[in-house]
Amino acid sequence: MRREKSFRGISKRLARNYLENLGGEVQDNGDVTGDGWQVSLSSEKVSIGPTVELTEVTVVFEGDEATLDSLVEAFSQKAMRAGG
Repeated sequence: MRREKSFRGISKRLARNYLENLGGEVQDNGDVTGDGWQVSLSSEKVSIGPTVELTEVTVVFEGDEATLDSLVEAFSQKAMRAGG
């Protein structure tokens, strides 16, 4: 199963840290893998109005459905607290 979510106001570094705290290990290519799941991260600057830019991190979760349900929920809670 594959799920993709985007979060504004956090960095890829912080997203990796959250995933490590959730049991993942950062691979040489920057992806994070855990027991039954893998996550890839990408980021870009997005404009918010005429003068403000934020970093938007896209997180692609892959794994079995039961594992992803709890992983995506736990990651989302951490990311929402950080990004506002």
